[in-house]
Amino acid sequence: MGRPPLHPSLAERLFRESVAVDVGTANTLIYTDSAGILLNQPSVVAFQKESGASAGSGFKSNGKRVAAVGTQARQLLGREPGNLEAVRPMRHGVIADFSAAEHMIRQFVDMARPRSLFRRRAAFTLCVPAGATQVERRAMKEAAVAAGAWKVSLIGESLASAVGAGLPVSDAVGSMLVDIGGGTTEVGVIALGGMAYSGSVRVGGDSFDAAIVTYVRNLYGVLLGEQTAEHIKKSIGSAMLDVPREHLNATGRSVDDGLPRTIQLSNHDIAEAIEGPLRQVIGAVKRALELAPAELVTDIASNGIVLAGGGALLGHLGRRFTQELGLDVRVADEPLTCAVRGASAAASAGLLDEHAYD
Repeated sequence: MGRPPLHPSLAERLFRESVAVDVGTANTLIYTDSAGILLNQPSVVAFQKESGASAGSGFKSNGKRVAAVGTQARQLLGREPGNLEAVRPMRHGVIADFSAAEHMIRQFVDMARPRSLFRRRAAFTLCVPAGATQVERRAMKEAAVAAGAWKVSLIGESLASAVGAGLPVSDAVGSMLVDIGGGTTEVGVIALGGMAYSGSVRVGGDSFDAAIVTYVRNLYGVLLGEQTAEHIKKSIGSAMLDVPREHLNATGRSVDDGLPRTIQLSNHDIAEAIEGPLRQVIGAVKRALELAPAELVTDIASNGIVLAGGGALLGHLGRRFTQELGLDVRVADEPLTCAVRGASAAASAGLLDEHAYD
C-alpha cells in the first residue's frame, strides 16, 4: 500500500499559503505573512480599444485588451488617448465593473507572485465594507476565484483594520476603529473577537477630492483634474481652520475661456472645501457611539478612538475628531496597510469563522 495522503489542512499549509487582499476604491494591497506587502497599487486598469483584426496578446475584457494596471494605468486618468480607456472598477469599496475588476485583480496577483512563495492557487482573505450587499460580496469572491484563488473568505474592513492596528479585539473591552478609505468610511466597535457595532458611509477620500474640485470651480472659476485635487489634499489638506496658513499653487482650466490658469490655494481653502463630507464622517462616528452598547462606549471613552485608512492621513484630522467628540483620537501606525495586515492576522488567528462569508 502507498503512503496515506496528507490531511487536507496540512497539505494546504504546506503548499498553499494564505494571501490577504484589500481591493480598495483607491488602492489594492496584497500581503502574506512570510513576505509582507507584496503589492500596493492604484485600483485602476486601462484598456486598449481594438478591432478583431488588430487584436494582440494580453488579457481581454469585452473585446478590449488590458494595456496597463496600477500606477501606469492611473497616470492615464484624464489623459487617455483615443485608443485607450482608463477605468476605476471599484466604487465605495465594492465592484462597479466586474469584468474590469476581474482582470485587474488577476494581473495584480501575477505581479505579486514572482516576489513571493505563494503558488498558483492560494487561499484569499478579502476585506469588504460593512455595507456591502450579498450580491457585492459574491462578486468580490468570484473575481478572486477568477484570479486564481482556490478558497475565498471575506472579513469586514473594520475588524481587519482593528486587528492590523493592534487593538485588543479578543479582550472583553470595547475598541473603536474608524477606517477612512477612498470610497467608504467604516466605523466599528469591537470586543471579544467580534463586531458589537458595524456601520459605514459611502464617503471617503474620493469625496474629499470631488469637494475640492467643486469648491475651486465655484470660488475661482477653475476646473481641476482629479489627480491634481488629490495632490492638493495630500500636500496641504487640513480638517481644521484654526491652523497656520500654508499655500500651494495649482493649475487647472479656466471655466470662462478654457485656457490654463494657475491659482494659489491655502489649507484653509481645503478645510472649507471638505467640510461637507468630513461632517458626514464625523456623523457616522457619532451614530456609532449612540448605538453601541453603553458598557463598550465607556471603554471607548477611556481608551479613545483609532483612525486607519488613507483618509486618516488628512492633516489635523485627529484633533478635529477630538474637538467634535471630546475623546482621545490617534492615527494607527501604518494606517494605509492596517486592513490587509489585519486580514492576514485574523485568518491566522481563526477570527474568520463567524465573520467570513464563505
